[in-house]
Amino acid sequence: MKPLLELKDLSFGYPGRPLFEGLNFSLQEGARIGLIGPNGAGKSTLLRLMLGLERPHGGKIYFRGQEVKKESDFYPVRREIGLLFQDPEDQLFCPTVEEDLAFGPLNLGLSRQEVARRVAEVLQMLGLEGFEKRLTYRLSGGEKRLVALGAVLTMEPRFLLLDEPTGDLDWKNFQKLVSLLQHKIPSYLVISHDFEFLELVCEEILWLEEGRLEPFRRDRRQSLYAGVRRFL
Repeated sequence: MKPLLELKDLSFGYPGRPLFEGLNFSLQEGARIGLIGPNGAGKSTLLRLMLGLERPHGGKIYFRGQEVKKESDFYPVRREIGLLFQDPEDQLFCPTVEEDLAFGPLNLGLSRQEVARRVAEVLQMLGLEGFEKRLTYRLSGGEKRLVALGAVLTMEPRFLLLDEPTGDLDWKNFQKLVSLLQHKIPSYLVISHDFEFLELVCEEILWLEEGRLEPFRRDRRQSLYAGVRRFL
């Protein structure tokens, strides 16, 4: 089966800071992948490259077997692969929760009835019923993160890219996210420094460092932040 998305011999870096050289990686539908590594290794940049938000300096990106290069090539990629940014403030820009969740589907040209169905379904999935008219700027950090996730879910992507999704979550909402990933969302790649969280929700965990991706080894846990949160 062809990968949903494939990176071949990818090269990328910033001035004075090379990140990737000849990187190969692919996403398969149904995969549940964790990505961990030191700060500055390029984890968030990798997700942005997958969606064309950054452009590689070399190599090729394929979506469903077809090379994607131009901005317009990435439109269908972003329809099927949803990205939850590390900072929810980068994702929420409408006055109310309901408007933020409806924004994406409305821009797809879906009917008001279909959009309302999706919004109601996602609110129920996230346990946010009654939040429809809440002002987003008044929400707690954890609530903003859940609403940002909801804004991605109403687009009904086939694959999710989640960048540090546990940030700002209290114990209750952490459990809610774990349950959602275990039982409701079939395909995703999730970045986190919390190895215990990744063990709960991922079938495969990869380590990214110095431009290389490889299976995570347990002896690397010593290099992770001390005092990793353990909710479960």
